[in-house]
Amino acid sequence: MSPTVELRDRIRERARALGFDRVRFTTPAASGHMDFYRRWIEEGAHGEMGYLAREDSIARRGDLRLTMADVRSVVLVTHNYYQRDPPGLTEDEERAVVARYARGDDYHDVIKRRLVKLLAEVERDAGRRVAGRAYVDTGPILERELASRAGLGWLGKNTMLIHPESGSYFFLGILLLDLELPEDEPFAEDRCGTCRSCLDACPTGALRGRDARGAPVMDARRCISYLTIEHRGPIPRELRAPIGNRIYGCDICQEVCPWNVKFQTPASEPAYQARPELDGPLLVELAERLLAMDDAAFSRAFRGSPIKRAKRNGLLRNVCVGLGNLGGEDAVPVLIRALQDRAPLVRGHAAWGLGRIPESTEASAALSARMEVEDDAGVHEEIARALG
Repeated sequence: MSPTVELRDRIRERARALGFDRVRFTTPAASGHMDFYRRWIEEGAHGEMGYLAREDSIARRGDLRLTMADVRSVVLVTHNYYQRDPPGLTEDEERAVVARYARGDDYHDVIKRRLVKLLAEVERDAGRRVAGRAYVDTGPILERELASRAGLGWLGKNTMLIHPESGSYFFLGILLLDLELPEDEPFAEDRCGTCRSCLDACPTGALRGRDARGAPVMDARRCISYLTIEHRGPIPRELRAPIGNRIYGCDICQEVCPWNVKFQTPASEPAYQARPELDGPLLVELAERLLAMDDAAFSRAFRGSPIKRAKRNGLLRNVCVGLGNLGGEDAVPVLIRALQDRAPLVRGHAAWGLGRIPESTEASAALSARMEVEDDAGVHEEIARALG
């Protein structure tokens, strides 16, 4: 066995000892997806995620050497995060649904710490200082393309990386190294076939199938995950009802995927176990809790959680949408409180939610009263529409 093969196998063994499920290797060859990526950006399908469209960011996605000049190999690891839903969660409109990956601790921190440990162990095994950089969904890197090249699966029609023995409920971690290591065989097969489960199930029509070259296409501007996390302004009115009660992220395209139905294995990592307050809380109770918080209290309450990315006002906006979709008198009192919130973003969506309960005289009275004092033009328009 050659020294490089032996070192690669030792790295694989050490990564598994750190808790990673699969460990594969590839080269830092230039990306073959950049033409598609640029067309996607030019169409504006990335929405408000401006960092994806910066020229320096695009260039670095195409060439890893612009991120680390002396990179010679790429180590890719996976970490299963699947958690079962509480019984009846997705059918219960009174409860808030958080994407599985966000119910526990922040995966960025969990995986990054272990990759840093792995790098230290690689240095000991290599017998020299090893230049390396760890990334967990944080750098301008096309992680899923690299993972496919390393043999970790194929890009499904829902744009997720799917492994034929574990589905898609896993995180990816990347370690760039200045070591020359043998690469693993790529995964060249597309096993989605004629299946349309994810395309047909997406309630907002974000998934557009494959393009002429076979690449999966998503319009992020219609994706529930984008709308409830990355999007900072008002959610487009026509997309609010399809969001339902999903208040942070979305798993629908994964839940219906046959590969996930077949390979649903709960994660053993304790950090990914759902926090009780994020495991299907009642929408009304979550709204009351958020309304009582300022930004600092929100940060404390969700310390170490991916939920922090939405910020207090964004998450409360999403909960107001969920309450509007719930409808009924039980949602009215908390939506009226939200109508008085300091944030126009929250007030506007509370107005929309109250407008979804036209049979409530209390809701109509609150909207009319707020109309008299509202000084934000956007919120004023929401109230007018709700009353109309």
